[in-house]
Amino acid sequence: MSKVRVAGFGVSLDGFGAGIEQSLEYPLGKRGREIFQWFFHTKTFCSMVGKEGGTTGDDTDEMFAQRAMGNFGAFILGRNMFGPVRGPWPDDSWKGWWGENPPYHAPTFVLTHHEREPLVMEGGTTFHFVTGGFEEALVLAKEAAGSKDVKIGGGVATVRQYLRASLIDSLHIASVPVLLGQGEPLFNGLDLHALGFSITDRKTSEYATHLVLEKTQSGTSCPATLMKGADSGSDTCIRVYSH
Repeated sequence: MSKVRVAGFGVSLDGFGAGIEQSLEYPLGKRGREIFQWFFHTKTFCSMVGKEGGTTGDDTDEMFAQRAMGNFGAFILGRNMFGPVRGPWPDDSWKGWWGENPPYHAPTFVLTHHEREPLVMEGGTTFHFVTGGFEEALVLAKEAAGSKDVKIGGGVATVRQYLRASLIDSLHIASVPVLLGQGEPLFNGLDLHALGFSITDRKTSEYATHLVLEKTQSGTSCPATLMKGADSGSDTCIRVYSH
């Protein structure tokens, strides 16, 4: 059965999924690259960027890197994850951070408030720009994915939106032993237990502790009236029970 998954998401020891001041120079925010050091040395990452080498499938980080990119039929990205452009699209020149052949190789749905025509890239990736909200994007992604899984690729605000709405089935977090001090917190104000998650796997490498959380029971979600503030990163819902 198709699942909605977050996979390969690096988080600092103090809970940040991205650094401060994300920009063209710092796509992951200042010091944000540090929370993905576990990924950068893997063969999976090296292959993605056209380099030789990297660790093999016997390595813990490589195993989780393969899972982070495998069996996905569609992806969902927040606009910040797609690029640094803000407001209406000035033109079609920005095509993402990844060059002409992005690593997705599947339909990829970008959340935005501003319309833009689909962008066809090399390798099977087509970016679709969705203005109808995160729930509409998930409907479209599930249709495109068929029997394969849908990956919520980030960034932090987008993952939080789907978590708040209890729409994520599986979450793989790579907890990295660095302290960013400030940035975008991933779990601040979220009650993962109330959302139905339990830790089902844990493995440690030199670079990270990998935690897999699966939804093992019915969770609750924030009311729709509170969900409207999700883009701002405000913590409007901590724990909500259905009645």
